[in-house]
Parts: sequence; C-alpha cells; structure tokens
Amino acid sequence: NGAERDRSGRYRSPRPAADAPAGYPGRLPPAATLWSRLSPLGQPRRHHITVRRRRLGRLTGAKAELQCEGITMSDVSNIVLVHGAWADGSCWSSIIDRLQVDGHHVTAPQFPMSTLEDNVARLREVLARQDGPTILVGHSYGGQIMTALGTDAPNVVGLVYIAAFGLDEGESIGALTGDGPPSPALAHLEIDDQGYAWLPEDDFVHHFAADVEPRKARIMHAVQQPLAVGALSETMGVPAWKALPSWYMVAMEDEAIPADAERQFAQRMGAITVEVHSSHVAMIS
Repeated sequence: NGAERDRSGRYRSPRPAADAPAGYPGRLPPAATLWSRLSPLGQPRRHHITVRRRRLGRLTGAKAELQCEGITMSDVSNIVLVHGAWADGSCWSSIIDRLQVDGHHVTAPQFPMSTLEDNVARLREVLARQDGPTILVGHSYGGQIMTALGTDAPNVVGLVYIAAFGLDEGESIGALTGDGPPSPALAHLEIDDQGYAWLPEDDFVHHFAADVEPRKARIMHAVQQPLAVGALSETMGVPAWKALPSWYMVAMEDEAIPADAERQFAQRMGAITVEVHSSHVAMIS
C-alpha cells in the first residue's frame, strides 16, 4: 500500500489520494484545527488523571466517581458495551469477564455499521431488554451510536466513552475529519462495491491495534465490521451526553482518533476523564 516503516518499526502511511471518498475519515486535521471545528466547550472537566496501566473493567465500577454523580454501583446491574467500526462484540471479551465476576449483567451486541439510524435502532432493541439502570460503554464509532440516543435513552444512567467520538448537535464525523493530514490507522481504507470501508491488515496491525500482540491483532482484523462510508456524513442530533453523566478514557497513543481530539470531546461534555498509554483499542491492549 506504499507505507514505509519508521524507526520504531511501525508503518508510516502516505497521504491518501486526492480522489479519496468524501468524508474520508483518514483525513484528520491538526489538533488546533479539529478543536476549532468543535462547538464551544460545555462545562469544564470535573476530574482528570493519567494512568500507566488500564483498568477498563473498573472504569464503570469506580464507586467513588459514580457516587459523585448520585449513582452507586448497587443501583447499576446492567452494562451494555457498544463496539465501533472495524471491530465486533468480541473486542470486549476480557472486559466482559471482569464485569461478570463483579456481578454485572453484561451485553455486547453486534452492530451493522450501516446507517446511524440502523445502529441506534439496534441499541434501542438491546436497551429494551435491560431490567433496570444501565451504563452504556462505547468505543470509537460506538460513541457516535450511543450519543445519537439523544434525550430518549431508556434505563441509561451514564455514558462511558473509550477513545470514542463524542459529537455535538449539527456535527458530523466527515465534517470534523475532512481536512488535514491522515491518521495513520485510517490512511488506506478499502471501499468495496457496496460502499463499506475496510481496514487493510498492515494498517490494522501496525496502527489501529499497534500495541496488541500481532497474532491477536490479525485475528481482530479478520473479524472486523466494515463501516458504511455514508455514515460519516450523518449529522448528530441532540447528544445524549447533554442529559447524562459521562466518563471518558483518552488513548494517548491513538493513531485513529488524535488524543487531543479525544481530550476536547471529553472536556466539552464535562466528562470525568482518565488518560491511558494505549493504542486506539484500549479495551484490548
């Protein structure tokens, strides 16, 4: 695909071709440019820490942090995990195990990655099956899906974003990522005849899941759910994070969504924030 290895042994991706599809997500502007396109900031961050090792299984179970929002884990029995593009429900396997050991009812459904409407409809089907207060956890494009629930989010009492999109009303992913240099993980998307974008193996292994053992990363690549390119131009309505308490995990070594953009999403939604030394797939690495 024309990529060259840098000194670290990872691939350095060239700029995408000028005829890349409209809304091509590999074109991520510098942090300052991306930030200037986001709507004005909401409330300031309430809490922000950096950790070296991830404890994602505890992020939704941080009792003190939940209590600061008037929620205790004794009130929350259900956790729904929303995968993003180029992944599937199996990406949550290790997290599911930890949460189940802690006594939570966990659901990690498959999403079609077609239109935003279809993905939200699928999430609503899953939420309808929950029998009480529910925490939603979304990774990457999964953040877009749960954000699009808007003010109608039955049973949901909190949102957890894992290196995820957290758009505001009137924004689209394509508009935010349409200019500037590409992110290495998304620089060579392969668009099929049905309009779905796939990640090539080299970019997946060396950028998307750069800190995952290569053999495991190749398995993840094999089960990826491609994203409909048209989903990138869909505009967000009233975001769910305006009505619900939010938490955000910033992946500091993310090569798909810039860490600075993630910080801005978190700050704008007033999320309790943790930063981790991880690639884009923080729930796995």
